[in-house]
Amino acid sequence: MNTRTKGPLNIIYLDHNASTPLSSEVADTMAECLRSNFGNPSSMHPYGDAARTAVAHARKQVAALIHARPDEIIFTSGGTEANNLAILGTALRFKSGHIISSCIEHPSVMKPLKYLEGRGFTTTYLPADTYGVVDPDVLRGHIRKNTILITIMHSNNETGSIQPISLIGQIAHDKGIVFHCDAAQSAGKVPVNVRRLNVDLLTIVSHKFYGPKGVGALFIRRGVELKPIMYGASHEQGLRPGTENVCSIAGLGKAAQLAKQEMSARVKGMRKLSQVLYDRLLQEIPGMTLNGHPFKRLPNTLNLSFPHVYGSDLLEKLKNRIAASTGSACHEGKQNPSPVLKAMGLNDEEALSAVRLSLGRSTTNAQIRSAVKAIADAYRNL
Repeated sequence: MNTRTKGPLNIIYLDHNASTPLSSEVADTMAECLRSNFGNPSSMHPYGDAARTAVAHARKQVAALIHARPDEIIFTSGGTEANNLAILGTALRFKSGHIISSCIEHPSVMKPLKYLEGRGFTTTYLPADTYGVVDPDVLRGHIRKNTILITIMHSNNETGSIQPISLIGQIAHDKGIVFHCDAAQSAGKVPVNVRRLNVDLLTIVSHKFYGPKGVGALFIRRGVELKPIMYGASHEQGLRPGTENVCSIAGLGKAAQLAKQEMSARVKGMRKLSQVLYDRLLQEIPGMTLNGHPFKRLPNTLNLSFPHVYGSDLLEKLKNRIAASTGSACHEGKQNPSPVLKAMGLNDEEALSAVRLSLGRSTTNAQIRSAVKAIADAYRNL
């Protein structure tokens, strides 16, 4: 798969958890769709048939990526909408109820929960351990008779730590509770099997695995009921009104197909390179520490604290050489310690010194060598 990760200034791109470059195969699929499939998928003529066929094909490709059935896939405008539909669509079927989540969730989970709290629902936010992982036994102890939903992310966008989703899902199912999993950072990067994970709802985001922005999907297990959060025509089984974004959906489908085909090679390659990056940086900066689980994390993700410097200052020094982040891109713009890192027990100084380096499919050994030198030089300068 061809992807482009260097800009006009030859900056090394290590921010793939924020967004990935569009693969050439996906771009070609979308370009052909733009030229050919301009019809409305709801139209009952050959142009509508062609567009409808393209959407159906993409639905099969996305379903295959996560081992779902095609009719269990609903297309959305991205992860935020998918999370909102899963959480609000479940909760608003009830007048009130109790929801369990965690303190390390993405804002697109946290804010719908806060909205529901204003409407009479109650929420328990589970703590995370020093690795940023939720304890299923702690979760079990917080289940109430009126618990209607559990929503826990698959892997954290800042640290990459992977949660024990299969066990949590089994606990939820034993109690008859709907279980939603935000897999925005996982689907397309690591194997995700909705049957083995015991999830009822799962969020997928296209631009995290070389597809286009502005499109995503929600897996809805057969038999799980949701209340629509938007109203209009009966598109997407009546859960997502509005004419489908056919070409972006086709791009998501192609990205899913490629991710499934290349999964083993991607995981192996990124795990190897991220370990090399970590080992070499640790040689150059002995006081550096890893935030997140040492093994059970995304193979491409390193969240590192650099002692006695601000992560934002380090990235400012590196801005013409490396593109990276101090955490989730959705949180940028504020000089506040990451709530995720704070929840893991880091103090303000440690949290503010953190930088997230997230590798991609086309990251090379040469880029890793250059990145290590650039980071070490900038750190010593600070």
